[in-house]
Amino acid sequence: MSLGRRLDRLPRWARLPGAIGAGAVMGLGQAPWDLTWLALAGLLSAVALFSATRRPLDAVGVGWGVGLGYFGLVLGWVLEPFQVDAAATGWMAPFALFFLAAGLALFWALAFWGAAYAPPRRRLFALAVCWAAAELARAYVFTGFAWAMVGSLWAPVPAIQWSAVLGPHGLTFVTLGLAALAVAALRGGRRAWRKGLAALLLFVALLGGGAALVPPLQDLAGRPVVRLVQPNAPQQQKWDRAYIPVFFDRQVDFTAAPSHDGLSRPALTVWPETSLPMLLDHADEALGIVTDAAFPGEVVLGIQREEGGAWYNSLVLAGQGPQVMQVYDKHHLVPFGEYMPAAGFFQRWNIAGLAQRAAGGYASGPGPRLLDLGPELGHALPLICYEAVFPQDLRAPGRPDLLLQITNDAWFGTFSGPYQHLAQARIRAIEQGLPMLRAANTGVSAVIDGAGRVLQSLPLGEAGYLDARLPPPLRVTPYSRMGDLPALGLLFVLAITAFLRRGRNSIDGPAATT
Repeated sequence: MSLGRRLDRLPRWARLPGAIGAGAVMGLGQAPWDLTWLALAGLLSAVALFSATRRPLDAVGVGWGVGLGYFGLVLGWVLEPFQVDAAATGWMAPFALFFLAAGLALFWALAFWGAAYAPPRRRLFALAVCWAAAELARAYVFTGFAWAMVGSLWAPVPAIQWSAVLGPHGLTFVTLGLAALAVAALRGGRRAWRKGLAALLLFVALLGGGAALVPPLQDLAGRPVVRLVQPNAPQQQKWDRAYIPVFFDRQVDFTAAPSHDGLSRPALTVWPETSLPMLLDHADEALGIVTDAAFPGEVVLGIQREEGGAWYNSLVLAGQGPQVMQVYDKHHLVPFGEYMPAAGFFQRWNIAGLAQRAAGGYASGPGPRLLDLGPELGHALPLICYEAVFPQDLRAPGRPDLLLQITNDAWFGTFSGPYQHLAQARIRAIEQGLPMLRAANTGVSAVIDGAGRVLQSLPLGEAGYLDARLPPPLRVTPYSRMGDLPALGLLFVLAITAFLRRGRNSIDGPAATT
């Protein structure tokens, strides 16, 4: 019996648990598991389950189940922030994970539902288009949440280099197209061998082309030295008055420590997000201590500030004096974390944002901007915390020389969240062809080159600092020039092809009917 016939005979009651399982297996392609090949098997299973559906409502159930399994596993770190003050917010944790996973799964359910209305011989092609479009929408709708996009399952292997050319959404579409071709071939029917050959050639192109796209290691001789500071302040202790001096002194000591491995004093020292416990207006004394310790270099650090009654999660560049030379305010805020949508409504149930420091949370900054770090270092694009998750947030006026991320990953726990955040930072570096300096409170702090290679890092959960030479920028990538517009245009054209044209050629076999 062919695979197609077996799938067609799958009981309807088995589809939802099968879809949830397929989604969870897909999630194993993300960090810290990095099981790319197993994730591809899960993706093939998800597409195969869709191919066996007969009604749009059945397709919705499969798509939602795949999303629930995927996001339920990948976003397991969402439980961690609620345990910081477990007595007050611990009860919210399971509800937060379920509703977040179930809500994000609706994007995939909508994609599966839309694909079910395509002509029978084009349903798998339509699924690849609709699913990729749903992932693109997930990056933008309701402020967006682009965490762990499907294409990022290639992060552990050279195929991820295609993101510099295709962008994250183009790579996602190619990945889904590969799965659709493979399932169409496995189902049998007319021209199954052609579909199998096309899938094989596409797979080889992804891996072989990705390997060819990997830039060689750069010569860092003579490049400026930078220092990353990692205080390892657990979130439960970070704002505790008894521990604040401990973490501040630790960071000052790391900043003042002599250079090692024959390197010169750092031209720039980077502290993590909210690494100073006071408001910027009250930080002159602390900044004086920090900049004295960093002499003769400058310091980038995270701090909160207040202006006109609004609070900002900010990054400052400070020099001797102390002198606050430049300020960047985070503009892409975390809903329910840094600000509360409909704050008045949720206050009725005493539900407040986890990270907020004022009623209603932080205010949003004006948007991306470049920091001038001087002639030796060039211009940096600052990113605070999960701004590095959004490819579109890296499109600032002018091309920077480096990406600069400060983050407090203590919120994410000690298992999957910090590693997933690091993996996405690597992908942003590849997409832009730019090095990234990443200072994380509890780790993983890292120096990443424009090919996404982690050149040096500090392990998760350890206090310390590292000195490294700053890699130079690589080539200007196609994605850094064009952004997401080509992917959006391509998906629009392909959607018209999938739903309106009824030619004989297709990637679906005759068994895949509605």
